Amino acid sequence: MKSRFAPDRGLSSRMIITSFLLGLLYVGFVALLIALTKSAVLAIVIAGGALFVQYWFSDRIALYAMRGRIVTPEEAPQLHGAIDRLCALADMPKPRVAVADVDLPNAFATGRNPNKAVVCVTTGIMRRLDTDELEGVLSHELSHVAHRDVAVMTIASFLGVLAGLITRFGLYGGLGRNRDQNTAVIVLTIIAVSIAVYAISFLLTRALSRYRELAADRAGAMLTGRPSALASALTKISGDIARIPSRDLRQAEAFNAFFFVPAISGKGASLSSLFSTHPPLEKRLDRLGVLSRELGEQA
Repeated sequence: MKSRFAPDRGLSSRMIITSFLLGLLYVGFVALLIALTKSAVLAIVIAGGALFVQYWFSDRIALYAMRGRIVTPEEAPQLHGAIDRLCALADMPKPRVAVADVDLPNAFATGRNPNKAVVCVTTGIMRRLDTDELEGVLSHELSHVAHRDVAVMTIASFLGVLAGLITRFGLYGGLGRNRDQNTAVIVLTIIAVSIAVYAISFLLTRALSRYRELAADRAGAMLTGRPSALASALTKISGDIARIPSRDLRQAEAFNAFFFVPAISGKGASLSSLFSTHPPLEKRLDRLGVLSRELGEQA
């Protein structure tokens, strides 16, 4: 069933292209592992097992890492009420609702499909935003669920995680224990290829992540008809995050790709923008300003 969130052909095409390229990379990577390790079973078990865990348990992993818990309408009536209204407006299934008891003002969506999705907000964001701003953020997160880009990002990030793990195992395990020259060459080759695969998948997922945030801003703002509320939430959260202790931000940085606003982000249009999970704040605000004028939103 299609929701009423505005479709985004640019996002759909980018998800297909990214998935295709990563799929080719994945197949080639597994084929190389089989050739070098001489064990098809071992390579398939490692790759398949990691993908299964990440895909099927991504929601539980994310909630556990962020100390989030599922809440009932009785426990969080205002939050559930806002999501009920937005889901009715969007004509989409209601996801599970979770709250993370952390001061970092943020929100994220996770889950492999709309029927298994979870939208989680922190107590920090609920304390800082008014009703319209919070609905703008929730609409943004629900658009991720409706467009299914959460599942694509989960799968897309898997290959980089796998390559990174193999690199670590090679550096701290096999290379140190094996003195045979041929074995050392095999291990070094696996490490080199793993590093290359990690770098390519990293750049591909970051590019997709930046675009999907712009797409979610637009779709969420169009659903509520209040781009200015979303812009206000972005401005407020970005300013408050700068006052959060660096230690807390670093702990949350691993989840940047799924956050509404990154815990730690680069400044300006430098080389670091290639590695960022989100477009610059100024670009997001400019796009929302244009959309506000297009919709004729009253100030």
